Amino acid sequence: MRIVLLGPPGAGKGTQSKLMHERTTMTHISTGDLLRAAVSARTEIGVAAKSYMDRGELVPDSLVIGMIDEHLQHEGAPRSFMLDGFPRTVAQAEALQRMLETQHVPLDHVVSIDVPRNELVRRLSGRRTCRQCGAMFHLAFDPPGRPGVCDRCGGELFQREDDREETIRARLDVYDNATAPLVAFYRTRGTLRAVDGTGSTAAVLDRILAGMGVPVSADAPVRSEP
Repeated sequence: MRIVLLGPPGAGKGTQSKLMHERTTMTHISTGDLLRAAVSARTEIGVAAKSYMDRGELVPDSLVIGMIDEHLQHEGAPRSFMLDGFPRTVAQAEALQRMLETQHVPLDHVVSIDVPRNELVRRLSGRRTCRQCGAMFHLAFDPPGRPGVCDRCGGELFQREDDREETIRARLDVYDNATAPLVAFYRTRGTLRAVDGTGSTAAVLDRILAGMGVPVSADAPVRSEP
């Protein structure tokens, strides 16, 4: 199965991807992770992408498409996967369609995770990252034992530039303007599955799986929010 996860920053795409991997064995391919790895390694794509990411802007299509195409074409690339963070524009969606057609595999589902804007800002602005080991915490949902200190290695916690409130709001504006049209793009193709992204992570996972027609285990029934 091949699916795309849509949703604004903070909607929980990364968390849900990891949970779905455990439930379905699909490989999680995160554009954000690939880009951050490229920035850290100072690759050609990473150097070019860093200035856009620091400003909360979308990395140009040409850079992202090239990175994803290379990843999917790589020997041993998975045939069953979840794409998290790609595509983000209609041009990227059209490029993905061409990539998959070349490999003779269809895109099965496009899941759109919907969360109110104020909740997104609250989720993102509370994140803190360890400078030393990269562990992540949240001031409200998963605080460290000691303020500003990583529980795992004792390193300093800091707020990434793209987790600052002003950058978050800029990222959400970019999403609304550039990425939201993907909903219409995929709706016309009959692959869109809109999911309420509020509530517990388990409840959201159940909604996603049910929307894709994946059986939900007896100990994890589909739940509706009050």
